[in-house]
Amino acid sequence: MRSEARVGGDVIGTFIDAVTWDSAVRIISGWASNAESRYVCICNAHSVVTGTLDSLFRRVLDESDLSTPDGAPVAWFLRRTGYPDQERINGPDLMWKYCEVAASRGEPIFLYGGAQETLEMLVVRLRAEFPSLRIAGAYSPPFRALSESEDEEIVSLINASGAKTVWVSLGCPKQEIWMANHRGRIKAVMIGVGAAFDYHAGTIKRAPLWFQRNGLEWLHRLSSEPRRLWRRYLVTNSIFLVKAIRQLIFK
Repeated sequence: MRSEARVGGDVIGTFIDAVTWDSAVRIISGWASNAESRYVCICNAHSVVTGTLDSLFRRVLDESDLSTPDGAPVAWFLRRTGYPDQERINGPDLMWKYCEVAASRGEPIFLYGGAQETLEMLVVRLRAEFPSLRIAGAYSPPFRALSESEDEEIVSLINASGAKTVWVSLGCPKQEIWMANHRGRIKAVMIGVGAAFDYHAGTIKRAPLWFQRNGLEWLHRLSSEPRRLWRRYLVTNSIFLVKAIRQLIFK
């Protein structure tokens, strides 16, 4: 549950924090220094729309310790509702920025999620970019529900590693639900970063900077994987737009 005052706003039913890159890193860093069990949701249009359709998932988002505005539509909505300078605080870039900080502090991180091959490539890339980064562990879970004993083994593995942050790449909503279920059990800050592992490992090509800076990263992903992502981006973004306009008109 929320334990301190937070600055942000209601985005079609989900509270999103108004944070900068520096403040997001600073908040996570403070929790990590104290080995606090927290979880951070990186929220785009897909996740907040899913929250309007699934009350259990909305509760997961509402009870997060920090929810950043990923996705151009979410950041745009915060800019229209009192936070004119709000930027996108997305998973891949947040992970990269934090790894730089963790490397400078000698702070260990843990990687959870993604395919085994992706994890191996990611570890190589991170060690090349941040030679002093301490990667305490990396685990690729099976694509099925874990048994209670398997889950306990993973919790023990992460806690024994000494990691202060756990970067979770399971996709929405699986990663958010996993983090919520493990708060209080994993002694670290968990951050759900979606496709960040694939981007940094190079298994999925990220949009050019111009697309990223102009809120069109979703369009690049859609054009790259239209069959898999058309519903998420076209249908979900349309639902978001309708609900957002309704909230702005009738607020």
